[in-house]
Amino acid sequence: MATNTMKALQLTRAVANTAPTLAKANLPIPRVKPGYALVQIHYASIQPSDRMNAQGGFPYTTYPRIPGRDYSGVVVEVAEETSEAKSWVGKSVYGTSGSTLGFNVDGTHAQYCLLPYGALVEKPAPLSHIQAATVGVPFTTALLCIRRAQVSKNDIVLVLGSSGAVGSAAVQIAKAMGAKQVLTAARRENSNPDIVLSGDISTLLKDRILSLTNGQGVDVVIDTVGDLSLMSAAMEQLVLNGRYAWIAAPRGDVDKSLSLDIFQAYRKGLSLLGCNSITSSVEETADQFRFMSDWINQGLIKAQDESDFERVKLDDAIDAGYGKTGKVVIDMA
Repeated sequence: MATNTMKALQLTRAVANTAPTLAKANLPIPRVKPGYALVQIHYASIQPSDRMNAQGGFPYTTYPRIPGRDYSGVVVEVAEETSEAKSWVGKSVYGTSGSTLGFNVDGTHAQYCLLPYGALVEKPAPLSHIQAATVGVPFTTALLCIRRAQVSKNDIVLVLGSSGAVGSAAVQIAKAMGAKQVLTAARRENSNPDIVLSGDISTLLKDRILSLTNGQGVDVVIDTVGDLSLMSAAMEQLVLNGRYAWIAAPRGDVDKSLSLDIFQAYRKGLSLLGCNSITSSVEETADQFRFMSDWINQGLIKAQDESDFERVKLDDAIDAGYGKTGKVVIDMA
């Protein structure tokens, strides 16, 4: 490395309980330490949770802090001289944050990032570096939901919000796992879902699900939408021992309470499973990537096309990335 400094984005907060400030910064390149590797970041996506973090939406974020969760890059330095540690140097890797990177440990919106060996996962060949930098949060969140719901080959699975990043990942993973049937539901008609979410949702879901499942209903609902009326309607379509896993809830100063018929819920033996990807460690999210690697290599699950993302330079990432709501990847070159 020709210099000992790097370009980065940095969150600072002068006064507690106020929104942080996001700014460009020149910072020292992290020094490697035992058990860690220095990764040169090639690309890092800006996830909705990154934007929320920049607005002060996570109370456990400490300051000053480099934000950023998902990334792809190359290992450039390790601390140990063991053959196992040295074997990582030069390898292309990818990953996501779990509960630490970008929150209480410096994240990936910088030219370099320090990562524990246990978090290193080699990038599958079918993924470009740009694609690899976009799959972390969506795919690990989807896998978390599906694992917690204990999806099996005997299950009929309904994915709400199937046109979104997490929802589309959940559809692919459920199919890769061999679920008996995977139904898609979304508001966007152009995504060609099995169920277009519009009008009288309760009647619509009941009629369409009975028709699509030959009157059986669904064993599992994966909810990526977080709409209370939709949640109530979808729960009614669960069969005996049904499982409902969700990752989202209404935002802002609105009612977040859900009315539940506990008599029917216990008679059916329903399981309600809130899924939060930020409760996992960075090593645990790495295990999720390893679990999915064979499916990626076999083409059973695929990342979105590079063209679906706007690519911006780090110098422009605050206005052109954090200041937008679309799909953005930061190019660290």
